[in-house]
Amino acid sequence: MKLAFCLFKYFPYGGLQRDFLRIATICQNQGHEVHVFTASWEGEEVPGFIVHKIAVRGLQNHTRNNYFAKQVKHAIDKEHYDLVVGFNKMPHLDLYYAADVCYQARARKRHNLLYRLLPRYLQQVKFEKSVFNKNSRTEIMLIAPREQAVFAKYYQTPSARFHMLPPGISKDRMAPANASQIRQKIRSTQGVKDNDFILLMVGSGFKTKGVDRSLKALAALPLSIKQRCQLWIIGQDNPHYFLKLAESLNITKQIHFLGGRDDVADFYLAADVLLHPAYHENTGTVLLEAIIAGLPVLTSDVCGYSPYVLEAEAGLVMPSPFSQIQFNESLVHMLISSQLAEWSANGIAFGKGADIYSMPERAAAIIERMGQKRVS
Repeated sequence: MKLAFCLFKYFPYGGLQRDFLRIATICQNQGHEVHVFTASWEGEEVPGFIVHKIAVRGLQNHTRNNYFAKQVKHAIDKEHYDLVVGFNKMPHLDLYYAADVCYQARARKRHNLLYRLLPRYLQQVKFEKSVFNKNSRTEIMLIAPREQAVFAKYYQTPSARFHMLPPGISKDRMAPANASQIRQKIRSTQGVKDNDFILLMVGSGFKTKGVDRSLKALAALPLSIKQRCQLWIIGQDNPHYFLKLAESLNITKQIHFLGGRDDVADFYLAADVLLHPAYHENTGTVLLEAIIAGLPVLTSDVCGYSPYVLEAEAGLVMPSPFSQIQFNESLVHMLISSQLAEWSANGIAFGKGADIYSMPERAAAIIERMGQKRVS
């Protein structure tokens, strides 16, 4: 089959982008022809992928995305594709991989009526409606089950169009037999003492992930603990605002922005607590990655995968509405608690028995089934 995969931009360290790459690679390995339509591709191109880079126009994201969608429509009208699969919400998709939460629900919760009159809001909702509207023909692969009811509330999406997927955590995130040696190597390389605490954040989009909340929590630690703590932040984003915030909190020397990295798995082993106090998060793959690596987690309950933290008994989950004071206190509790080792062991044990790895294969099977149905 000839498959068209569409996403606004590709870069190696985004969660959505990694999911796209794994799913599309499986499809390619099954003998299908993979075409990728994107406005931006960072990093090495994948052998065998036919990448169509769309030169977009516009000064703002929503205008560029609108132009992108129109150009993709022209391209797929010119040449036949058996299935058009989108990883961002846009019109004319046969199948959508729902990596994001319901935009309209979030916007109505966080913004007033004036915001909902802005061109950005109107176009985002238009794109979302093109996928989820009850009259749309787009099928949906859902990775956060609780979002189905939210989309149905705003768009009356028939339940038959949703295809539930399990998490798709890569097994190379599991703690290996030599985890302690890797931990020691990374900590030694970074100049970390044996009794120091390493707090870790992983994810591009520092504002969404709650980096500001983590900085405030670090600054609020009792001095005897704070002077032994560092915060490592891995991800691809502009750290300027957060460096300024760290400076105002007098913790600049304890903050390290490490950029996007390919060796994230080693840093899970080197750290002591994963912090993920996200403002909103459809899933939160990093939560499960940390759990199976044996890294205790402190997160917010807005993350779709936060229930796994409780199920695995591998850390703490902050309830909504988020309280910075409660988050600060919970971090202190974790760092002084004798449960750190227990949370770590629980996470490793959970990873050995849970069905949290099969998402890419299941998604590729849905793509193949839908494509064959349309061909026949």
